[in-house]
Amino acid sequence: MATPSCCRASLSRRPVSIFGQIHAVSNPTARILSSQCARARVASPASPCSSNKRPLHTTPPSQISLGEILKKTGIASTTGRSYFIYQATEQLHKACGAQADYTIDPADRKASKLKHTADGEEIGTSGGEGSKAPSVWHEEMGLLPTFSTWSQVTMLHMYLLVARFRDMPRLQQTTFQDGLVNHFFYEAEAKMDLVHNLTSRVIRQKYLKDLFVQWRGLVLAYDEALAKDSDAVLAGAIWRNLYKADENVDVRRLAAVVSYVRKGIADLAHLREEDLVMKGKRLFDEEAGRWEGVKGEFRGVDVPSAQVKGLFEKEGPRASEPVKEGSRFSS
Repeated sequence: MATPSCCRASLSRRPVSIFGQIHAVSNPTARILSSQCARARVASPASPCSSNKRPLHTTPPSQISLGEILKKTGIASTTGRSYFIYQATEQLHKACGAQADYTIDPADRKASKLKHTADGEEIGTSGGEGSKAPSVWHEEMGLLPTFSTWSQVTMLHMYLLVARFRDMPRLQQTTFQDGLVNHFFYEAEAKMDLVHNLTSRVIRQKYLKDLFVQWRGLVLAYDEALAKDSDAVLAGAIWRNLYKADENVDVRRLAAVVSYVRKGIADLAHLREEDLVMKGKRLFDEEAGRWEGVKGEFRGVDVPSAQVKGLFEKEGPRASEPVKEGSRFSS
């Protein structure tokens, strides 16, 4: 049986488009031609209607939903996991960044009323946007509300999380750690631009590179303290990073931060991964009940030290130790 001439003429004239197929549904003549062409394809394999390459409009509709396709190909699980880790690390970073947050009033900057440290760093107001109380790191730990303080306190809490991430599978640990660090540097650059009015991207990138070096050095210093299991080494690392090697630092505060880091690592080690992620930005919240915070550690250090204060004052510095001007033993 030969292929009808009308069918050959129709096919040779132009290929049937998708839109033409839609119109053909309501066209009786097109339906007749389509049925004749189908019969001709069965009878004559060499006919133009029996091409090896199936036209797009003859592909049967899939009965599988889009969700099933994504699930089958693995796209859904991979993408969903990426977004989940992105959101989880964002919330965890907010928990870290909120500990020593600060603000700077643009009106004070405009009126040239901003105070500066001896190094020229701008001093803001303790507490982030929407915060009703100043940060305990500024009030109790003797740290100024500056960008340097915020970055060091934030990185200290990030280190607590990084130490906990190391207990995860290798790929999961790397993904969570990278996400946390990325969020930190995003916010650091945003603070430079929006809070400190540092509009030059070139200068911001220079400061960010310096900040990254500080982060790598901080991780190495704290890792050394944990590897040696030495509070003295940990105190030295905190003194250099958090207190900028200030010789007049209150050793009670230094001891409190050491105790805080030790307790933080121990508490997070016993926290399940799902609880770690679900707590998010409330992870270090003292109101959550289980996290007393550095203020509680400071009280724990201050009470026994107050009992022996008289002995230290009576004993005074050793003869081999010269009295430094500005210290508590100087007159």
